[in-house]
Amino acid sequence: MKKAITWLLVIYICFVFIQSLFFKFAGSEETVIIFSTIGNWMSGVGFLKPIADGFTSYGGYLVGIVELVASILLLIPRTRVWGALLGLVVISGAIFFHLFTPLGVVRVVDAAGNTDGGVLFIMACGVWLSCLVLVFFGRRQLIR
Repeated sequence: MKKAITWLLVIYICFVFIQSLFFKFAGSEETVIIFSTIGNWMSGVGFLKPIADGFTSYGGYLVGIVELVASILLLIPRTRVWGALLGLVVISGAIFFHLFTPLGVVRVVDAAGNTDGGVLFIMACGVWLSCLVLVFFGRRQLIR
């Protein structure tokens, strides 16, 4: 049963991370809006101001690369717990930006002002919980 649950969680996380790569790597309007919103917020936070422009321009690529690496690690049983930890870190950042910046839980997805109804945030919370369970399952590997 634990093995089946593990694989269901891995598949869910990888689905969320990998399906978003097209948007991040292709520079879709949705991705530009997300990272521009965060970058604009960062430019108003003193210590983050120096990296705000870089985050706006390259944040999607950086996050996409981290999500891809986490997905690869998750698919390999020996490195699964490390992929779950990496996924937990990157998705914690996403949840932080949804909750504590103008990005918001229900975010704008296009220039017309349409929103996603909070779907991206809900999926992020699901990934966070899934990664947490996988870290718990693999905790013995971390203390060896």
